[in-house]
Amino acid sequence: MEKFLHSVILERDYCNGCTYCLDRCPTQAIRVREGKAEIMTERCIDCGMCIKVCPYNAKGAQSDSLEMLKNYKYNIALPAISIYGQFGLEYDINKVMNGLYELGFDFVFDVAYAADLITQIQKKRVGEEGHPKPLISVYCPAVIRLIQMRFPTLIDHISRLESPGEVAARIARKKVEAMTGLPQEDIGVFYLTECPAKITSIRKPIGIAKSQINGAISLEAVYTKLLRMYDDIQVVQQISKCSGKGVGWGMVGGQSYAMGSEDYLAVDGIDEVIKVLEQLELGKLNDIDFFEGYACVTGCVGGPLNPENPFIAKGRIRRLSAKYPQEVSMEAFGEITERMLEWDEDIEPLPVMKLDSDFKVALEKLSKIEALYHMLPGIDCGACGSPTCRALAEDIVMGRATLADCVVRKNSERKNNDSEER
Repeated sequence: MEKFLHSVILERDYCNGCTYCLDRCPTQAIRVREGKAEIMTERCIDCGMCIKVCPYNAKGAQSDSLEMLKNYKYNIALPAISIYGQFGLEYDINKVMNGLYELGFDFVFDVAYAADLITQIQKKRVGEEGHPKPLISVYCPAVIRLIQMRFPTLIDHISRLESPGEVAARIARKKVEAMTGLPQEDIGVFYLTECPAKITSIRKPIGIAKSQINGAISLEAVYTKLLRMYDDIQVVQQISKCSGKGVGWGMVGGQSYAMGSEDYLAVDGIDEVIKVLEQLELGKLNDIDFFEGYACVTGCVGGPLNPENPFIAKGRIRRLSAKYPQEVSMEAFGEITERMLEWDEDIEPLPVMKLDSDFKVALEKLSKIEALYHMLPGIDCGACGSPTCRALAEDIVMGRATLADCVVRKNSERKNNDSEER
């Protein structure tokens, strides 16, 4: 398997070399070379910001299709919690989920129900002795990758629990195996997702050796189909059994509310998350018990693979969360224990920002970068194809660019030469 595996992809034919994605990428993982954007895979956290801002649809997410269901004898659908915000309140979400049977699935399990289970476990851990403060939610895989990459000293703060999608997959797979007697390899588990980072976390899991999920299908891909067939959907099962707190996980602040936590911080938008992580790394904000951070504004309902406007979807989640019962029985989860839901692997820092593995060589490169930076205009225009002047200086030292790439400097030199000739 590749060291860096990503779901965010670039359609070069659609790219016209503008700098929208260049300016907005939170990890400076994009460069524009020869009129086309390029993704530095080692820096990409699959947050999907480039997908959202590209006006030419040149960025996308590599998800699976419904055709993949043919590879298995029995198929399970796991609709992401965000599905609760994608349909107007006049639609019955339980009926919508039953529509997944008509798309070829044999069993449907609500991920929001799994969130209820995680809430109970996480509630016990928050503020518990032996856990550093604050405990950091694992729900947004883009934020976890960001911590690995830029804030490795905070890795010990991560809660080390599986995501709701993985927990739902584990429970659903166990139920289906008991019902059908089929072996694991004949059962396909598919996550209907709003998020490229979650697709990546299935293919390259965080904290677990192997994902329980076999494929990820975007919510966008099934949304129109479900909408068109809604009137004809036959309700065969009560799928939506979660509490309002489980539904609330779909929006920023939902986890903290579900746990009844008072000393928490819920932040949405990757730039704001970075600012808070910087504070945490400095040892500040130790008065909070729990931190939930989302790369997407509004939380998971703001994911780039959702069809609905994130603010409209968040409003629906909020209203549905209030209407649903606030508690559910844990009996349905059977013998699932806290230990079973913990990570089985440690996660390591991703030192992709290192200039060199040799400390002395790294210092020399840093010195060269500083010298080059002071030779550049410092206006961060992006015309060179690097996001900032400092990034260009680093690219030059690392052999990814040359000083001649600076358009402003080149124009200034040309003007000076013209003046001298006169």
